[in-house]
Amino acid sequence: MLRNFMKTAVVATSLVATSAIAAAAADFTLRATANSNENDEDYDGLVVFKNFVENASNGAIEVELFIGTQLCSNGAECLQGVADGTIDIYISTSGGASGIFPYVQVLDLPYLMADDRVAEHVLSGDFTRKVRDMALEDSGGAIRLMTIGNTGGWRNFANTQRRVAEPADMEGLKIRTVVADLPQELVKALGASPTPIPWPELFTSFQTGVVEGSKNGITDIMGMKFPDAGLQYVTLDGHAYMGALWWMNNAKFMEMSDELKMVVNDGFYALQQATFASPKRKSIQAYEDFVAGGGDLYVPSPEEKAAFKEAAAPVYDWFKGNIDGGEKIFDALTGAVAEVEAEIAEANAMDLK
Repeated sequence: MLRNFMKTAVVATSLVATSAIAAAAADFTLRATANSNENDEDYDGLVVFKNFVENASNGAIEVELFIGTQLCSNGAECLQGVADGTIDIYISTSGGASGIFPYVQVLDLPYLMADDRVAEHVLSGDFTRKVRDMALEDSGGAIRLMTIGNTGGWRNFANTQRRVAEPADMEGLKIRTVVADLPQELVKALGASPTPIPWPELFTSFQTGVVEGSKNGITDIMGMKFPDAGLQYVTLDGHAYMGALWWMNNAKFMEMSDELKMVVNDGFYALQQATFASPKRKSIQAYEDFVAGGGDLYVPSPEEKAAFKEAAAPVYDWFKGNIDGGEKIFDALTGAVAEVEAEIAEANAMDLK
C-alpha cells in the first residue's frame, strides 16, 4: 500500500511539475475578452480557441479569458484597448465596431445572404480578408481582423401587435433599433417607425408600448423573456446574419513565429466553426419554447421574402452613398455572395444526380 501511495505521489508531483513547466514556458499570453456571458456563443468560441491554441502550441501560447466588462465596456473602448495592446483579442458586433470601421455595417444590410450555408462560405473566404486589409490600413496597422463568426443566428422582425407577412404589415409599427443610421434607414424603408432604445430598457418598453417591435435573434428574444412583455409575433425573414468580428492586436500577432501564427489562425478557424454551430443548436429549444408559450412564428414564402428585399433596396444605395468605403465593401460582399451561390448551385446539381 505504501508503494502504491508513493507511486501515486510521484505521478501527482510529476503532473504538477509538468503544468508548472508548461505555464513557465509560455512565450505569449493572449488576453481575450467578450462583453457577454458564459451562456453566449462568444464564450463557446473562446473556450474552443483557448483549448486549441494552448495545446497546439505545446504551451508556448497561454490564453486568458475575461468575460463581461472586466477589461472594457463597449466597442470603442475595447477596440482602443486592442490598438494599445492592453487587450489582445476582442469580439464585436458590426454595430460595436462601426464607430471606427463604419463599412463593417455591410453585414447589417438586409437580405444579401440567403442562409447559413451561403453566409458561412462567404465569411470563410476572401471577403473577410478584404475587411482585414481595410481595417489594418485604417488603424495604422494596429488592429487585425482574424475571422468573422456568428453571435445569435439571424435577425428577424418581432412585434407585440400582429403577424407580419409582407412589408405592408410593418406600416406604422414602432421598431426598436440601436442608435445608428443603417438600421433606422431599414426600418423606415419598410414603412415602420425606428425608435432607438437602450437594450436594458427594452423589456419595459414593450410593456408600456414605447416600442412595439424589434429586430433580434430568437435566442436573444427568449433569453430576455420578451414574450412575457408582450412580444408574441416573430417573422422569420432572416434579414441579417448576426456577424461576430474577432479582432486581434496586430503587433502581438506579428511578433510570433510563422509556426505560432499558424496555430493562432487555426485556433480562430476552430472558434469560427464553434460560433457557426452554437446558435443553430440553441435556437431549436428557443423556437420550441416561443411557440409553446403561445407565440406566432411565421415563415414568409419565397415571394413574400422577395417583396421584403425589394422594399429594403433603397438601403443599399443609402449605404453606398453615405458610408466611407461603403461602395467598395458592398461590391466585395455581393460579389462573394454571387460566387458562393454559383458554387453551391453547381455542387447541388452534382449531388442530386
